[in-house]
Amino acid sequence: MTTSESTDARATRPPLSRERVLASALALADAEGIAAVTMRRVAGELGVEAMSLYHHVRGKDALLDGLIDVVVAEVHREVEARGLPDDDWHAVVRERCLAARVVMLRHPWAPGLLASRTSIPSGVLGLYEEVLGAMVRAGCSYRLAHRAMHALGSMVLGFTQELFSPADAGGSLGDADADAAAALAAMARALPYTTAMVGSEMHDAADPTLGWCDSQTEFEFTLDLLLDGLERVRASA
Repeated sequence: MTTSESTDARATRPPLSRERVLASALALADAEGIAAVTMRRVAGELGVEAMSLYHHVRGKDALLDGLIDVVVAEVHREVEARGLPDDDWHAVVRERCLAARVVMLRHPWAPGLLASRTSIPSGVLGLYEEVLGAMVRAGCSYRLAHRAMHALGSMVLGFTQELFSPADAGGSLGDADADAAAALAAMARALPYTTAMVGSEMHDAADPTLGWCDSQTEFEFTLDLLLDGLERVRASA
């Protein structure tokens, strides 16, 4: 490319902005995972020098925090699209959690990114504020609502945090692992009930997952169990 052609390309390129930077980072994360998102890589996708990004995001941490802002905004749009009722807290909270899950399944790297942040982004607090408001307006005491927030945990964000995975108990279970059979045998001897559960609970390929113990079926089962229990307590208070 000649100097004039390079100049023409820069002239026709949309001006760099925080929105363009975050959109490029989002596309990269969706295509290759969050580990691929670096200042240099995003700059390359945009056809600019890495230093140019610092006018719009202060560094990689700010870039990752910006991605969370984008994901949270998607959750809000998904919630708004559902047209939730004003008079049914159970339905409101349930649909908010399911709306968040739709977004997390769209961006499966997002739960891990959220868990990695050292401070809670304001947008995330906003999601909890809206769930809390729905419960309090329906007559839940602040004490019950507080306990509900602990019980719901990350379900408000559309995923459940796993305590462990089968690999933690004895190695990888992947078909490509040459030692998988030996690992399973060792696991069966040490943890027979866990091994039996793993064997019976491997998820159907059609059931969306965000982890070994986080399928759509299990997410909705746990969510309904919690909300039904909270409603019984609220109604009897």
